[in-house]
Amino acid sequence: MEGETTVNAAASSSSSPSRYESQKRRDWNTFLQYLRNHKPPLNLSRCSGAHVLEFLKYLDQFGKTKVHAVSCPFFGQPNPPAQCTCPLKQAWGSLDALIGRLRAAFEEIGGGLPESNPFAAKAVRIYLKEVRQTQAQARGIPYDKKKRKRPHTTATATPTAGTNEDDAGGSSGATLVV
Repeated sequence: MEGETTVNAAASSSSSPSRYESQKRRDWNTFLQYLRNHKPPLNLSRCSGAHVLEFLKYLDQFGKTKVHAVSCPFFGQPNPPAQCTCPLKQAWGSLDALIGRLRAAFEEIGGGLPESNPFAAKAVRIYLKEVRQTQAQARGIPYDKKKRKRPHTTATATPTAGTNEDDAGGSSGATLVV
């Protein structure tokens, strides 16, 4: 299938591919296998963000993360006291990392313009955001953006010697004093 040999060749260019490269190759081959088994079979060139979403939903059947339904008595509890019948799904972090590897693999095979990368489609980003929010609510864990902590000391910029604009060096020469 198109694109398969390019990623394999790129990953095998060194004596032993890194763990990331091996995982990326494995993920890419899994996605290509999914496209071949799709009814009707799909070529990579015809693949869209909608097909990527189908693939992510297909992977849920192999998930190991319990995602409580709103109707479940354990909904919103990080550590439920008993078992329930809620489905196992792929964890958001796993899906996010998978999409990152597949996006990189697509770019490596020369899949076209970045806008044509189905793994970078807006629908995929929205789906991942919804999965993150749903799983966070089901587990009672907020996924708020963390605010950057700023140091309590004040930082001032002081010029260093010889930083006149007329100098031939041309560097800014400002140093940060904390």
